[in-house]
Amino acid sequence: MTMITVETTIKAPIEKVWEFWTKPEHITNWNFASDDWCCPSATNDLRPDGKFVWRMEAKDGSMGFDFNGIYNQIEKHKFISYTMEDGRNVEIEFKAEGDNIKLTESFEPETTNPVEMQRAGWQAILENFKKLVESSK
Repeated sequence: MTMITVETTIKAPIEKVWEFWTKPEHITNWNFASDDWCCPSATNDLRPDGKFVWRMEAKDGSMGFDFNGIYNQIEKHKFISYTMEDGRNVEIEFKAEGDNIKLTESFEPETTNPVEMQRAGWQAILENFKKLVESSK
């Protein structure tokens, strides 16, 4: 299976990047691809075989879905892998580069939407994450 990879570099210590990526109270503030969407709720059991559910909704209430899956591997401050509900796999790597953290996320595409659309959506979510982490105290 071909993987799509998106990445960003964040000016923050790994402890902060990890906390914002994994804590539900932060996930709800970055996990959406555009300003007309939101993530009203998130649960996250960050351990192998632990489940997560992140609710994603259009702000106008016209549509929404639960993004969920089960964690396969967790290596604190370094690596997360999970399997989405539909069986597709995702791998996330956190790598120190000087004072920055390079976050690389690779995922198996679904077959409904064009690959470039999927890449753009996942990249937009990563950019939201970067902006939130870098602007938070």
